[in-house]
Amino acid sequence: MARLVIVSNRVASPRERAAKAGGLAVALREALSQRGGLWFGWSGETQVDPPPPKVFRSGRVSYALQDLDPEDQRAHYAGYANGTLWPLCHYRLGLLSFRRADWEGYRRVNAHFARSLLPLLKPDDIVWVHDYHFIPLAAELRKLGFEGRIGYFHHIPWPTPEVFLSLPSHAALVRDISHYDLVGLQTEDDVRALLTYISSEARGWIAPGGGVGLKDRRFRVVAYPIGIDAEAFVKDARASVGKDEEKRLKESLAGRALAVGVDRLDYSKGLPSKFAAFGDFLARYPEHRSKMTMMQIAPLSRAEVTEYQALRRELEELAGAINGEYAEFDWVPLRYLNRPFQRATLAAIYRNARLGIVTPLRDGMNLVAKEYVAAQDPENPGVLVLSRFAGAADELTGALLVNPYDVEGMADAFHRAFTMPVEERRERWRTNMDKVETNTIHSWCEGFLADLSQAADHFG
Repeated sequence: MARLVIVSNRVASPRERAAKAGGLAVALREALSQRGGLWFGWSGETQVDPPPPKVFRSGRVSYALQDLDPEDQRAHYAGYANGTLWPLCHYRLGLLSFRRADWEGYRRVNAHFARSLLPLLKPDDIVWVHDYHFIPLAAELRKLGFEGRIGYFHHIPWPTPEVFLSLPSHAALVRDISHYDLVGLQTEDDVRALLTYISSEARGWIAPGGGVGLKDRRFRVVAYPIGIDAEAFVKDARASVGKDEEKRLKESLAGRALAVGVDRLDYSKGLPSKFAAFGDFLARYPEHRSKMTMMQIAPLSRAEVTEYQALRRELEELAGAINGEYAEFDWVPLRYLNRPFQRATLAAIYRNARLGIVTPLRDGMNLVAKEYVAAQDPENPGVLVLSRFAGAADELTGALLVNPYDVEGMADAFHRAFTMPVEERRERWRTNMDKVETNTIHSWCEGFLADLSQAADHFG
């Protein structure tokens, strides 16, 4: 079996416990442990004239951590990756900032990573690159002579051609994409968007099964919707029953129903619209006042960026206005928390929530939606209210799908969820859970790597 090499911006420490690590980190570490392999990424440190990567081993897995030049790291991460590609892929063109210096820094970092990684590679290695930070990495490795199989997975949405053409460097990025053997996207809509661009703008040709010809390159573009570790999440949710944290939660609710949202503090998550919808729900459906509580967990993200600071202030003002308008001396309608919680704690919160609210303006998949489904009590499940613009909407057809730009429509969905009969709730939950149990993080990982292993044979 060929050795697996994973490249990502940050590397999950081998000392990080599964309960704290994300599902993706756990699955990738598991795949590496089974095959033996290497995990390569940024160390989180910067210094001028960075030395070769620090390499250490834990079990069958080697870890290689590369420092970066401070200005290169800024241009690559805060500049092009998150100042340009992130808003572009989330359809927020008004927030897109393109500077040639950032674009050049982004390419320098990818070239530097390729030079640092190449001496660690073996000819028959399978390289799996993760996310928008490293789109040019395969092209840089090819320049250095690596001919092995390289796959890429794009965890965030891929924009339609009309949006993608707004990016000054669009043509160069797609040329970079062509140097992978297999490109994985979250949904069929994402695949259609990229293939349409390639056929109409880049003058490439498309074959059945996602095969692509672009100049002298041949590769495939395929949808691989990512899942969660469903079995582990179900286990955590069941284990939470009767534990101290669940008791504290129930005591604090004092018999009231709970609605929950868990989102990184990011403008793509639609949090202001969610808060506005909750306020409209309380205004138009007064019968729910004092009978339910909404909890929004929103860990801070990119706190140094101006747009995120403004978002945080906006949400604090909205939460204060809602609570100021509707709170009673023994009831606070909206609990707004800016810190992360471990998976076991989240599982307890999800299981006790009658309503899960996942309403991003745009999302590649959104695994919170799947975690909420997995955590439910099958006999008395809650209802998932889900944005139609989350990738998870393609699979979780038992959810109440909403348009996150329609504040009143979301408020109506909250009311419907809170008044839904248990029989309908069970039916909708079962539809969703079948998908969550079938398409897990493990099957996603195995499916992508199986196709990458056969990429050259399938489409030469």
